[in-house]
Order: sequence, then structure tokens, then C-alpha cells
Amino acid sequence: MTDTAPRERPVASPCVSVCALDEQDICTGCQRTVDEITRWGRMDNQQRRAVLTLCHERAVAAGLMLGL
Repeated sequence: MTDTAPRERPVASPCVSVCALDEQDICTGCQRTVDEITRWGRMDNQQRRAVLTLCHERAVAAGLMLGL
């Protein structure tokens, strides 16, 4: 039996082309760590969604956005 289900599209990168690291080596533009940025291309969608959740939490903690 062949798998005929459509493939899920890759989760897009949160990069906003503001690439600068803060004192904790977190990008001030996308809120990803250096490790998350370098591994992004090898991550599956589940891993990418987990990173996006962490990015949101970091942005809220830094006062860059409101939490929901």
C-alpha cells in the first residue's frame, strides 16, 4: 500500500532579517538561540513548532510582546 496523503509543508522560519545576538546568544529578531538557528534546516515540523513556542515565550518574557 502506498501513502497517498499529501505531504505537510515545512514550517516557515521565524527569521525577520534582524540578525543580532543578545547577551544570552539569543537573536533579537526571531528570539531563537544560535543552536536553534543552525539546526532549523534539519528539524522536522514538530521540532520547529516547539522552537516557535519557545521563541514566543522568550519574546513575552523580554517584554517584546503580550502573552495570550
